[in-house]
Amino acid sequence: MTTPYWLQDAIFYQIFPDRFANGNPNNDPSNVQKWGASPTNWHFQGGDLRGIIQRFDYLLELGINAIYLNPIFQSPSNHRYNTTDYYKIDPKLGDIFDFHALIDMAHRNNVRIVLDGVFNHCGRGFFAFNDLAENEEHSSYKDWFHVHRFPLNAYGHGEAEHYEGWWKFKSLPKFNTRNPLVRKYIFDVARYWIERGADGWRLDVPNEIDDDVFWAEFRHVVKNTNRDACLIGEIWLADPRWVGSRHFDGLMHYPLRAAILDCLTGRQNVTWFADTCEFLYNLYPRENTYSMYLTLGSHDTERVLTLLGGNVDKLKLAFLFMFAWPGAPAIYYGDEVGLEGGKDPECRGAFPWERANWKGDLHPWVQALIAIRQERASLRRGDYARLAVDEAHGWYAFTRTLGEEKTLVAINTTGHAQEIVLPVKTLWPDGHLLRNLISSSATFDHRLLTVQRGKITVKLPPWSGKWLG
Repeated sequence: MTTPYWLQDAIFYQIFPDRFANGNPNNDPSNVQKWGASPTNWHFQGGDLRGIIQRFDYLLELGINAIYLNPIFQSPSNHRYNTTDYYKIDPKLGDIFDFHALIDMAHRNNVRIVLDGVFNHCGRGFFAFNDLAENEEHSSYKDWFHVHRFPLNAYGHGEAEHYEGWWKFKSLPKFNTRNPLVRKYIFDVARYWIERGADGWRLDVPNEIDDDVFWAEFRHVVKNTNRDACLIGEIWLADPRWVGSRHFDGLMHYPLRAAILDCLTGRQNVTWFADTCEFLYNLYPRENTYSMYLTLGSHDTERVLTLLGGNVDKLKLAFLFMFAWPGAPAIYYGDEVGLEGGKDPECRGAFPWERANWKGDLHPWVQALIAIRQERASLRRGDYARLAVDEAHGWYAFTRTLGEEKTLVAINTTGHAQEIVLPVKTLWPDGHLLRNLISSSATFDHRLLTVQRGKITVKLPPWSGKWLG
């Protein structure tokens, strides 16, 4: 095994720091918005590290055991992907003492903290680019970036033409990672925060540092500092190149997310969905498949409930499937209470702490799914096997098996109630009783199912699923 032992058991919670909770109003900037105001690209809403600490009980009650933080280092923006100092916590979020307090709080409760590593590009205020902008061709840092010609024209309207910026944004100058000094700087940063307690890195656009040797060296530095630290790559396409002993433990599994949404919005049928999921399951080595970061949304996507047309039942079904699939499921903050929003920046709204604003029974539903997954090793580490799929009626069933523990998962991807008959003679003998494992829903079915003649009959309401065991 080259992946961290804990990653297969992880349940992540992604936090966009400025929008989760405001724990210290004294560090709010002057352009702070009222909490819950429509998010913009420029304003802040005051979320900080102390806010996460103060709301830690909420996270523990939800059941998560890992947190992925969007960038927390000094930057002039609320998203902080234009870092100006990789060694300093952004003062609007707190300071190094707040960081240590958060790490201590997390580790005392067996929760891991994964940081966002933005190493393809930096902000214009980064010391090396600032020197370059001031001194231009005379700067000793001109080889830290990809300069085409002088003057740089680093400010003002238009795209970056005289130097390379991420997607031609002037505000995001791209590092020249072939420069040994740049590599050393990045590797030193990676080591520094792992030494201070971070449990891994989520790597931003790592495919844009298209250098296998760079990532092999990066992995060596991190794993040499803490062999149990995780590396998760933001790779949007299905590509096994990016996992393994010279790259990352797992990837943000956007292809699986796309398949879930395509099925639940009617763009694809359930057979296509099952085939696609199985293709992705078999595409990677097993240890990496079980270390994938499974998510229904992120700071880069429209909110999942918005994409599902506000249908809470569809979102509950999406969560049910995700928490039953091999990998490390992740919740983008607020999805568990039905936060909605369109494309960036609308998907980065403030967490609605007033429970009156939470949608339906989403929160207890997600809480129940997490608790069951934590209890049943088969859902975390078990083998996957397809049981049956019915394209005409829109349902799909599969099993997760670890030793004697077996969990059967059945989903109905239609707006019609279904009564399905499943062959289970290879799983359980006649007379065996199966119970519905999910008990948070108001429509919870308490009846036990009996295996008869090698089969069971399962009733599924519209847009629903069951875990049986």
